[in-house]
Amino acid sequence: MPRTRHVAADGHGTPPFPAPAAALRHVLRSGYGWRDLRADLLAGIVVGIVALPLSMALAIASGVPPQQGLYTAIVAGSVTALLGGSRFQVSGPTAAFVVLLAPISSQFGVGGLLVATLMAGAILVLLGALRMGGLIQFVPHPVTTGFTAGIAVVIATLQLKDFAGLSVPSMPAHYVERVTALVHALPSARPLELGIGTFTLGALLLWPRITRRVPAPLVALGLGAVLAVALQQLFPSFHAETIQTRFSYPQGGTILPGIPRLPPLFSWPWSWPDASGRPLELSWSLLRDLAPSAFAIALLGAIESLLSAVVADGMTGTQHDPDAELLAQGAGNLIAPFFGGIAATGAIARTATNIRYGARSPLAAFFHSGFVLLAVLAAAPLLGYLSMASLSALLLVVAWNMCDAQHFLHTLRVAPRSDIFVLLTCLTLTVVFDMVVSVGVGVVLAALLFMRRMAELSSVTLVGKGHGSISPPLPASVIVYEIAGPLFFGAAQKAMSALAQVSQGVRTVVLDVRDVPAMDATGLVNLESTLQRLHRDGVMVLLGGLQPQPASVLAHAGIESEDGRLVLCESFDDAIALARLLVPSAPNRVQAP
Repeated sequence: MPRTRHVAADGHGTPPFPAPAAALRHVLRSGYGWRDLRADLLAGIVVGIVALPLSMALAIASGVPPQQGLYTAIVAGSVTALLGGSRFQVSGPTAAFVVLLAPISSQFGVGGLLVATLMAGAILVLLGALRMGGLIQFVPHPVTTGFTAGIAVVIATLQLKDFAGLSVPSMPAHYVERVTALVHALPSARPLELGIGTFTLGALLLWPRITRRVPAPLVALGLGAVLAVALQQLFPSFHAETIQTRFSYPQGGTILPGIPRLPPLFSWPWSWPDASGRPLELSWSLLRDLAPSAFAIALLGAIESLLSAVVADGMTGTQHDPDAELLAQGAGNLIAPFFGGIAATGAIARTATNIRYGARSPLAAFFHSGFVLLAVLAAAPLLGYLSMASLSALLLVVAWNMCDAQHFLHTLRVAPRSDIFVLLTCLTLTVVFDMVVSVGVGVVLAALLFMRRMAELSSVTLVGKGHGSISPPLPASVIVYEIAGPLFFGAAQKAMSALAQVSQGVRTVVLDVRDVPAMDATGLVNLESTLQRLHRDGVMVLLGGLQPQPASVLAHAGIESEDGRLVLCESFDDAIALARLLVPSAPNRVQAP
């Protein structure tokens, strides 16, 4: 994953804390004029048009009223744009979160979801402050592919209810039961709702082939709303499901349909209702119950945001600051719940749209949030006419784009079996269970996969008889082992096991460590055990070609040259020369250099 070089204010070293607004400050320092402002404004309007219905659809799919998706795009989108480390990143509610947020809102209500988002924001800020952004790149591709493919399957399944107008009294919590409920509800399908959904889906797919100047969601959902009104006029008994028939809000002591014509207003996240409709009771037990979900939101948000930033870098040739981006995403998720916003992360599709329509700086993403705010204040009643079937069609397209079927099948054909196993496991867990389980298992599988790769890379090899690569040959009482690869957990034990025994008559062992770039605590413990075993057998050990990081680890552990037992040499040639000198002398009388 590309990343920028961190430079302190004085121009030297790495600052202890990521600099907020890294991308915006870089753009402003490089020069920012009226043409750039105009380009950002136009790109922000286009992205805002795309984000408007998508934010509502994703909020509904997550189990909360549509306005909370809009508030997320407004608040979290603007905060992350101004504070982020990516020049073109657009943040807001995303499809990746739907599978994770829906169970939380179902079990803990809107209040529980907002508190979980707040906790996730704090975790993301901590990850950014600790400069963990670069480590997210080590999550293997099969894990992220399995996540996204599983999420796409679940999202697509959930949309079938509104897309076909099925009558399902209550949607079960688990996937298998959901599919069963949908199958049993097939006889209740409403042909006219299905027609609206199909028409919208066709428009979403066909319009980009006609022109990309006008975003497809604006045209398709607008035509879907017109079609719904027309069908209600033609068939008086038909009542299309829309935002204003499905959702309502209190105002001035009355209940009004649709979404409120109000900006995001401050409120305590724990003042929102729980799953029973009563005010949420904030307690340690609630925080404990929400902690696994909060960690899952944070981890998935970090992966999704940095993946989106990498995609933006690839499209534009720029570089992002991953730590500043995590810090910004955390700030957005910390602030948004105080204004009714749910979890937000970098959105790949909206970021790509931002770039395609000429964005020049993070201000384009900020303007997208401003456009959504203006749309809520000026056109909230009109948004209520959007058809639920049309919104479901929009999410079906999002799910199809997420799964990237062609790439998924290609991975299954060419990837190693271990990677395919990880991919299918993450996909299955995401679909059958939930994202909390899938994220936890995925991270563990990623660690196991890493350990396996390290074990394959690291080895200890006995240099052949006669030591053909060393001239002149060494005496018979001296043998050389070449250690190759990092001595990390999962690899060190396998590598060092080759030194379990040495042949009789061997008095000196030279360990060629020139190809050991790094060592962790596990590698240190295994090396110490090997040294102790060789010393018990009366064998002297020479370490030749120590690199800086392993040398630092050994020094910190108090391992240093010791007369007659161990000599640490920066140069492998020095170790070989010393081994020749040791042959005619008794090992316990040789002085370490």
